[in-house]
Amino acid sequence: MKRFKIQIAAMLAAGSMLFATSCEDFLEVPAVGQLSEAQLTTLEGLNAALIATYSQVNGRNQRMASPSNWVWGSIRGGDANKGTDPGDFATINPIQRFEADPTINILEEAWNGAYEGVARANAVLRLLDKKAPSVTDAQARSIEAQTRFLRAHYYFMLYRNFNKVPIVPHTVDYGSEEFKNLSNDQEMLPFIEAEFRFAAEALPATQPQVGRVNSWAAKAYLGKVLLYAKKYAEAKQVFDDVIANGRTSNNLPYGLVPYYDDMFRGANDNHQESVWAYQSAANTGSVNNANPEFDLNFPYNTGPNGPGNCCGFFQPSFTFVNAFRTNAQGLPLLDNSFNQPANRVVSDMGLTSAQPFTPDAGRLDPRLDHTVGRRGIPYLDWQDHPGEAWIRNQPNGGPYSPKKYVYKRAEQGSFQDNSSWTPGYTGINFMIIRFADVLLMAAEAEVELGNLEAARAHVNRVRTRAKNSALLRPNGQPAANYVVETYTAPWTDANTARTAVRFERNLELGMEGHRFYDLVRWGIAKPTLDFYFALDGTLLAAALGGSVFTAGVDEWLPIPQNQIDLMGSDKLRQNPGF
Repeated sequence: MKRFKIQIAAMLAAGSMLFATSCEDFLEVPAVGQLSEAQLTTLEGLNAALIATYSQVNGRNQRMASPSNWVWGSIRGGDANKGTDPGDFATINPIQRFEADPTINILEEAWNGAYEGVARANAVLRLLDKKAPSVTDAQARSIEAQTRFLRAHYYFMLYRNFNKVPIVPHTVDYGSEEFKNLSNDQEMLPFIEAEFRFAAEALPATQPQVGRVNSWAAKAYLGKVLLYAKKYAEAKQVFDDVIANGRTSNNLPYGLVPYYDDMFRGANDNHQESVWAYQSAANTGSVNNANPEFDLNFPYNTGPNGPGNCCGFFQPSFTFVNAFRTNAQGLPLLDNSFNQPANRVVSDMGLTSAQPFTPDAGRLDPRLDHTVGRRGIPYLDWQDHPGEAWIRNQPNGGPYSPKKYVYKRAEQGSFQDNSSWTPGYTGINFMIIRFADVLLMAAEAEVELGNLEAARAHVNRVRTRAKNSALLRPNGQPAANYVVETYTAPWTDANTARTAVRFERNLELGMEGHRFYDLVRWGIAKPTLDFYFALDGTLLAAALGGSVFTAGVDEWLPIPQNQIDLMGSDKLRQNPGF
């Protein structure tokens, strides 16, 4: 094969690793250690190839291809700063500052990891074209629907980061003229929408294995794509169905987990809020089976009295933390006054752990302390966060630590794996879509359709759970002054309702990789990120000072230059501004 193959092709050709083509060789004896096409076109073989397609969802050793999008969605969205030291994983620095160029190697991790998923999906579809007579049409249709769901997910990942990318049919011969002529000149969302529609229609409502996607997960993902396409009426119809009738693959009616933190605990995996998650397991002999999302994103230098012990990345931003301030009515400060000096959450920035510090006594939404580790507040069941002692470099990342998807002391050895270089691999599933996300996407569609009271009802479901999720100290007392209430007054102004829904997504889904993509599709990335840089860029001047988001350019990442060189700039066109 020639070098024009994009590494898409290296990825897509990786599908060939799933099976070996036969050759008319001596006695036509298959090579030892290889599987023949005949073996892989049986039901067992097809399922093995499908499982390989599922397994790529977490990125498989390509951290920047994981669906947590902790860099692409959260750091770029202002939820978090890179943290740690300036020189540690320095290729993230220009990403958070919006100074990326096409030669940064982590861009290729995002690109290659997603196209590896496409490769594996296409390999399954090629095998299905030659399925053994013993495979029934119903079995084939189920495998095809799961595969096309996964392929749509991988393309959605590519779309959100790079905009237009080549769509590769599974029938293309890598090296053919058809392959050589692939380009990135087509819109992505219509193709992705069609794939999820097929999956929604063809998948069953439940599955014999909980990790397999079902029709309701496909409908929820379809609704998300429709929202991105601004097809609000269609999205509403889909979300209404999912909210009223949806069930998990293991047949639990969709709902909110009663206590906020419980959805991030390994023992509760595959709960009623988990619309689609990739399955993680600890202590299986390989951390490849665990959740590798956040192996770098634990408090630094904790020793035996804290989790992970490495490496201090992914530190929540000042602007994000301040957004959890509430007013006397228990509502968020929708006018963005939370960054004003009088409203900022008091932190221990600039203090050592030996210096005295009293946590903020003002009104706060309790989701703050389920999302962010801050000094003087219980850090899960380990101890009160000690502040600077767990922070690698305060001037570079700030005083806060991430908290979601971090294992508890009680989960050591059961939902946490000690077999690798860091104990930060867990058996906690990562939720790509959860029910609160669906409710808030539905609220968004309702606002755009003028149904403001329906939107308020969805938002209030989410806020009611927040109200019932106060973080308690071991003595049973609240860890902070939690004051959060629902919106009791009717929503009559569309702009105010829109602001409230968008604000709620930030509070509810913060640090889960959504924020930047939301800002881009809402068309408010520039003012929102300017607001973030105004505070965090001042307090963390060495890391963020002078950072600027350029509208019309920074909504997308540059396509990796290596890929353009391989394919040709006449076929793979660079995004504007790079």
